[in-house]
Amino acid sequence: MRKTTWVLFALAVGAFAIGTTEFATMSLLPMFAHDLGIDAPTAGHVISAYALGVVVGAPVFAVLGARLPRRTLLTLLMGMFALANGLSALAPNYHWMLFFRFLSGLPHGAYFGVAALVATSLVPENRRTVAVGRVFLGLTFATIIGVPLANWLGQAIGWRWSFGLVALLGVLTMTLVWLMAPADPAHPDSSPLRELGALRRTQVWLTLGIGAIGFGGMFAVYTYLANILGEVTGVSVQSVPFVLSVFGVGLTVGNIVVPIFADRALIRTTGVVLVWNAIALALFPLMAGNVWTISVDVFLIGVGGALATLLQTRLMDVAEDAQGLAAALNHSAFNTANALGPFLGGLAISAGYGWTAPGWVGSLLAIGGLVFWLVSALLERSRNRQVTVIRENIPC
Repeated sequence: MRKTTWVLFALAVGAFAIGTTEFATMSLLPMFAHDLGIDAPTAGHVISAYALGVVVGAPVFAVLGARLPRRTLLTLLMGMFALANGLSALAPNYHWMLFFRFLSGLPHGAYFGVAALVATSLVPENRRTVAVGRVFLGLTFATIIGVPLANWLGQAIGWRWSFGLVALLGVLTMTLVWLMAPADPAHPDSSPLRELGALRRTQVWLTLGIGAIGFGGMFAVYTYLANILGEVTGVSVQSVPFVLSVFGVGLTVGNIVVPIFADRALIRTTGVVLVWNAIALALFPLMAGNVWTISVDVFLIGVGGALATLLQTRLMDVAEDAQGLAAALNHSAFNTANALGPFLGGLAISAGYGWTAPGWVGSLLAIGGLVFWLVSALLERSRNRQVTVIRENIPC
């Protein structure tokens, strides 16, 4: 048990490093935009480049690394992550920064996918989602500790040191994973072709659809939260980090509590979380006028972020013998949501529906994810009935 705890801790440190660089880059944007001599919209392409790297790198590394032992693959992925963030700290101009951020995103999805497989291999069947949730706690703690620390470091001594810090965290993760993770060989039947077999399964695509659509609502609100707090809630700039940290606390609580229920009924819990998200996001425009009510709702939206953990486990279930690719694609789906949610939320604001419109947009996206979930659940029920009928008709 103690060995398992240390392995999960090592994997969570990597999640902390990834979460810090992913979210902190948004807060560092004004700093590196000024230093590199570009305007804010152009600097935003740097964030998009990272997301594009995640979408591209997740399937590529999952397939190419199919024959490698998981410990080796995790170490190599985090080594690339550390190097790319170190290069980001040294970027001489905008174009090199764009390229280095793309490189930084490449290992992201594959790392989380392989880390989830390692985590679930260490625990009993009825503790798998809890184990994945423990790894994801690194990501949630990044929103509470890592992002504010990186932002403070950027203000105190320069944005380049923030990326340097992330690079050091990557090196630390490499060391911990190599020392703690089991040195199990790759499955003898593992191959790139076998991993690609995940793309032939309807349930894999439906689960990815839940994440790509249903998770977009959280990003729609989070992206514009700082603006909403200033324009609608009317709080001071100093109060914004407090509300952002409340979101991180919600994410952490969600990843501790929700997986406990998911290990008893994964599909049902996923549906409940999607309904939770739809309601919490729909309430957002109504609660945005007061700092206390908006903080409560932001906490509730954060709790719904546990959807990422649930879908990670679900993908490993429906992928059968191609779990590596499916698990990595979970983060391609979430980065699709990260692009879709803010885009649609921005359209609603530009159309004159007000700063709180992303809440309604997010609720509709959660309902869209619920449609994918319903189709998936109905197909699962139909399949289970067919299996039951077949077993009942097999002569003893």
